[in-house]
Amino acid sequence: MYINVLGAGLAGCEAAYQIAKRGIKVRLYEMKPHKMTPAHRSEMFCELICSNSLKAARIESAAGLLKEEMRRIGSLLMDCADQCAVPAGGALAVDRDQFSAMVTQAVKNHPLIEIIELEVTDIPQDGITVVATGPLTSDALAEKIASMCGGSLHFFDAAAPVVMAESIDMRYAFTASRYDKGEDDAYINCPMNKEQYELFHEQLINAERAPRHDVDVQNPKVYEGCMPVEILAQRGLQTLRFGPMKPVGLRDPHTGHRPWAVLQLRTENAAKTMYNLVGFQTNLKFPEQKRVFGMIPALKNAEYVRYGVMHRNTFLDSPRVLNADYSLRSNGRIFFAGQMTGVEGYMESASSGMIAGMNAVKRYRNEDTVVLPAVTMIGALSRYISDETVRDFQPMGANLGIFPPLDVAVRDKRERAAAYAQRSLNELSRVAARLQ
Repeated sequence: MYINVLGAGLAGCEAAYQIAKRGIKVRLYEMKPHKMTPAHRSEMFCELICSNSLKAARIESAAGLLKEEMRRIGSLLMDCADQCAVPAGGALAVDRDQFSAMVTQAVKNHPLIEIIELEVTDIPQDGITVVATGPLTSDALAEKIASMCGGSLHFFDAAAPVVMAESIDMRYAFTASRYDKGEDDAYINCPMNKEQYELFHEQLINAERAPRHDVDVQNPKVYEGCMPVEILAQRGLQTLRFGPMKPVGLRDPHTGHRPWAVLQLRTENAAKTMYNLVGFQTNLKFPEQKRVFGMIPALKNAEYVRYGVMHRNTFLDSPRVLNADYSLRSNGRIFFAGQMTGVEGYMESASSGMIAGMNAVKRYRNEDTVVLPAVTMIGALSRYISDETVRDFQPMGANLGIFPPLDVAVRDKRERAAAYAQRSLNELSRVAARLQ
């Protein structure tokens, strides 16, 4: 006997690994390389599309705590991410090709995981299945899932461009992390003065966007964290200066002053030959990206390895259809995992794959499934996406706001975050044995 896992993205690979790790055979279905989505470029598993950042590294942060919880309960992806880390200041970022290759090798080489390269158009009815086909689920399967779940929601996601390091004009840039946190060369900072910024802003909001027949590019329904920069800029002249181009915590060594606005570039790979335009997800036409982003002095002659793109994503109305163990309320032998469940972010998706995989094994063994305590970030996320009181459901990433309050109020923000983290890890240690 075996358990089916559909999709070899972050959630699917983590789910398959957790199942096989517990001695159960897995059939892992993946339609690549025979069929690729518009956003995918690599044939490897666990391809990181939007960014190579896995968010904050500090345990005293929501994203950092989530990753530490995953480490402590045996995450394959966290192990690979830690080995593939590249400088990113206070964040954990990875060389995306090394990361994908390492996960792919671990999954393909596991003796209990059988890889089936096939586009699945329906959910298998034999045995137990974890559906982790992600936000880019193919149309045929998406329709089946929608009919099974009473309809699904759609939104649109955008990715940022990547440029060649050697094409960045360092006469107009400098390396530094905000407030000198992390490595000195973690980011390349591309400053602009007030006049340069205002001219750039004007051209950005009026630039020509790529036509799409499946989305209103003027008012797309997207994750706020992946809002195209040109649409974000339409909210006002100063919006970018308080968002992806905020200059706080930085001082330009060329002038000795804080810049008016700054675009940060984060390294894409360990060799530091490619850099990602942080926060510059976009749906501009490719020539427009080169023209408008070239108004930033350091990027005047930038060579693009990859232009930004917008693509369709799909997620469920999870509070109505999923349990906190990620099983389908109408059929407990079917589990969902990843961004399709409404968890937002790479590691959030992987964490849901961990729990769905573990619980698929529990169901296979006719044991009670497990939901982590609400004071853990993994548990808080699973409870949020399955909370029937949530209306107008939108995807949710790791954040301290979904935690139950502390027993004793803590006024200081850093001390409060540290208290949340300590409470979570203490409780996780207490219940870890139940996850085997």
